[in-house]
Order: sequence, then structure tokens, then C-alpha cells
Amino acid sequence: MENVIVIRYGELYLKGKNRAFFERLLIKNIKYKLKNFNCELEVGRSRYLVKNYAAEAENEIIAALGTVFGIHSISVAVCVPNNYESLEKHAVAAAPLSGTFRVSVNRGDKRYPITSITLAAKIGDAILRSNPNLSVDLHNPLNTVWVDVRENGTAYIYGKIIGGLGGMPVGSAGRGLLLLSGGIDSPVAGYMMAKRGMSFDVLHFHSYPYTSEQAKNKVIKLASVLKKYCGKIRMYCVSATKIQEAIHKDCSDSYMITLLRRFMMRIAEKTAQKLECGCIINGESLGQVASQTLESITVTNDTVKTMPIFRPLIGMDKQEIINIAEKMGTYETSILPYEDCCTVFLPENPVTRPTISKTEEEEKKILNYDELLSEAFDNLELLKVF
Repeated sequence: MENVIVIRYGELYLKGKNRAFFERLLIKNIKYKLKNFNCELEVGRSRYLVKNYAAEAENEIIAALGTVFGIHSISVAVCVPNNYESLEKHAVAAAPLSGTFRVSVNRGDKRYPITSITLAAKIGDAILRSNPNLSVDLHNPLNTVWVDVRENGTAYIYGKIIGGLGGMPVGSAGRGLLLLSGGIDSPVAGYMMAKRGMSFDVLHFHSYPYTSEQAKNKVIKLASVLKKYCGKIRMYCVSATKIQEAIHKDCSDSYMITLLRRFMMRIAEKTAQKLECGCIINGESLGQVASQTLESITVTNDTVKTMPIFRPLIGMDKQEIINIAEKMGTYETSILPYEDCCTVFLPENPVTRPTISKTEEEEKKILNYDELLSEAFDNLELLKVF
């Protein structure tokens, strides 16, 4: 008998002939998370095992695995020979002391001479004989004893399943550029795209001196949380100050946000091309604010010609987004009172239904627009994400 941590994947089962590609990425990501632990990863058929680890490191290993997209669930189990006597002995030892229970058997080795139903009944009977205080409840038990019979002559016995993040292994869906503000939404957008297998770099716009150094540090902290889930991140920062001053001076106040977002998208597209990213990601949710109406999104999209813009939060309400932010650990940082560039020169009545023609008329009022665009892009600042 030895203690092991059983790792199961979920959605990868749906992949066909290219499933091995996804498995290799998942294994690579798991190994990266385990690199600071003294342990072994054994790769089996539909199950991975963490073995030979120190007992005191168990909770930390589980926490690390809990940040890996592609893992469906995790269990701390005992690995035993799969002969019936061994299964019965260790299942009895793993059973609860009181309450209701059931035995759930997975017979991964279909050559095993006892069927799953019969094996569950026999082991359940042995548990009842060893502890008459227990009672069986097959539909809604307080406890479950799982017995997982594998193909290599072993079985895993455990009493708890810890849910994983699910999704696809990061790196399996290409690389994008995440527009990361200091708010609640954009970190969640990055998290949701990482869950679908996308890795990404980060672009942040600041408006120093109208925004503070604390605001920039806040965004770096948000990026560091995202790094736990998606691995390596390159984070770039660009100043929007001069373009905001020009818009404020020369253009209609109501178009301030619309013009700024078009400027941001142009910079984002050029940056994504430079970094060889295949898309732009942002945290917009339809109708949440004036710049996120159908018309505003259409005008914003008009500036990007060479790649898609992904908005994974587009159909979510604010509470759904907050729930994910709390789960992933960014919410408390996002609500720190350091404002981002979108709050600078904020108009009282921003336009909610802009048109492309009217927006282009407003842009033409900025005579040195191309110069401002080039200057901002040429002064991209690479920040270190800890």
C-alpha cells in the first residue's frame, strides 16, 4: 500500500486522433506545477499519479494541481493490489465511522473477474459487518468509498473527490493578447480564455500622471495571479495620456470613451502582431456600460482588421463575473481604489449609440493622430510579472 494523488482529466476524452497532443500539454503543465516538489508523476491510461511525495507536502501539491486547466478531479488514495482480499481490507479501513455510505466501483480493467455491481455489494457488506453503526444509502449517502480497479494489477481506494478547474490544457488553443485594466472584468476574461486552452500576453494602458504608480502596481499584481493559471506572461504597458489629452481638447466629450477605445484597439492590434498573438481579448460584457453597447462594440471592432477580438464575458452579468473573480483570487485586488485610464476625462453623457461615420469625423479633428499612435507604440514598456 502507498499513498498517491490520483489526477483525472475530463474533456480530453472527447478528442479523437489528436488526443495525444492535448495529453502531452496537460502532462507538461502538471510537471511545471510540480517542479518545486520532491515527487514523481506516473502517467497511466486516463489516470496520472503523483507518487513518492512527503506527507506534509500533500496539501500544497493539491493546491498547485488546483490551478491546472484540463484536470477534472483529484483524489488522495491508497494504491493497493487489486485482488479481492486486498480491496476488501483497505476499503473497510477507508470507510466512515458513522452515518450513511455507499461503495462506488469503477472497473477500468474489464477483464477483472468480478463485475462492478457485485464487487460494490461484497465490499459494502464487509464494511457493514465491520461497523454495524453504518447504514447504506445508494442515492444520497453522506459518504462514498470509491474503488477504482485499474489495468496494471492495482486499484485506488479513496473517500473524497476534489473538483479541478476542467477545461483544456493551456497552450492548446494558441496565444492571445489580453487587455488588462485594473478592474474586475478583464482578469476574469483572461482566466476564461485560459480555461479554453489559450495562453496570452498582457497589455495595460495607463494615463500617468492622471493615474498613479499604485494603479500600475495593482495591475502587475493581477497579472501575477493570472500567471498561476496560465504560466509565462509577458506584460506590456503603454501610455494613453497624450491621446486622451488630444481627444479632450479637440473632440466632442460624448465621444471620449469611444475614441479612446479605438486608439487602444489599434495599439493592441500592432502589439499582438509584434508578439505573434492571434487575437485580442478583453473583458467587455454586453450592455454593462456605455462603451459596451452593440453600437459601441461595432465601432470599436471596426479598427481591427487582421485578427478576432474575443469577449468571453459578453453574456455574463456582473455578479457572475464577481463570483469567478473571487474564486480565482483577483477580486480583492481589483476593487482597490486606484483608478485606471478609462476614468480620466470621463464625460457626463457618453454616447451609447455611436456610428462609424461620426466617430471617424471626430478622429479627423486630431491632426497628429498617426504621430500619437506611433509614439505610444514605440514606447511600449515591458514590465516584470512576479
